[in-house]
Amino acid sequence: MSTAPRFAATYPRLSTDGRKTVDPEGIPQCTLEVLASGFHKEAAAYGFRLQDYLRFVNVLLERAMDGEGAPAPAPASRVHEPRPLRAEMPLDAARVRIRAPRRDEDAPRLERWLGDRAGRHFLVSPATARALDSRALVADPRHILGVITTPEDRPLGLTAFLDYDPRQRKAELRKLIGEPDMRGRGFGREATALWIAYGIGTLGLRKIVVNTLENNIRNVQINEQLGFKVEGVLRNEVFFDGQYHDVLRMGLWVE
Repeated sequence: MSTAPRFAATYPRLSTDGRKTVDPEGIPQCTLEVLASGFHKEAAAYGFRLQDYLRFVNVLLERAMDGEGAPAPAPASRVHEPRPLRAEMPLDAARVRIRAPRRDEDAPRLERWLGDRAGRHFLVSPATARALDSRALVADPRHILGVITTPEDRPLGLTAFLDYDPRQRKAELRKLIGEPDMRGRGFGREATALWIAYGIGTLGLRKIVVNTLENNIRNVQINEQLGFKVEGVLRNEVFFDGQYHDVLRMGLWVE
């Protein structure tokens, strides 16, 4: 199978004196468009008019050039290089373990996790714009699930490869930290890196995709650090919670 040629893209930038320069390490255009799309939706809902966007850009440029409020420069986060893990569940990392679901024991917990807003995002299918049924999710052999726990076996959340296709060697990755007090502490990222390694090494995946309704900077950055790249945005793809949402698609290709 042939692959697209690699090349170093360059992006025009403004220097502090207003001249255009070329930065070979610039953020990819598709990523900028994704982030701009997320801001635009929030700004439009707030009531931004054209002159407000122009004023906002001017303020942003002034702060960027003056360095106002900017933290001390830090080294760029290293992109995680996915490495194959040939192992069966349970899978172990420093702070998390991923084990196979225990049908009777985990069923009430999964219902609770998948019932809140974050869990309902986990169940939304961009392909059909419908929510998957939690019981059908567990029972469907096309979906491979793992329960994220601490090393002491305290359940934290759920990870999955949906629509696993062994012939095409691809699947869609989902992850959820179901316990609210355990979110934002890095468990999801660590579990995702472990799950990707399992997918590549044990399931033989070559292509892993992420479809998400969250296109904020933090979410995009975390996925990029795990090796994913923005592939595009499906505009107004899913009707959810009374409004249409864009779906951000990111992909990881294993050479």
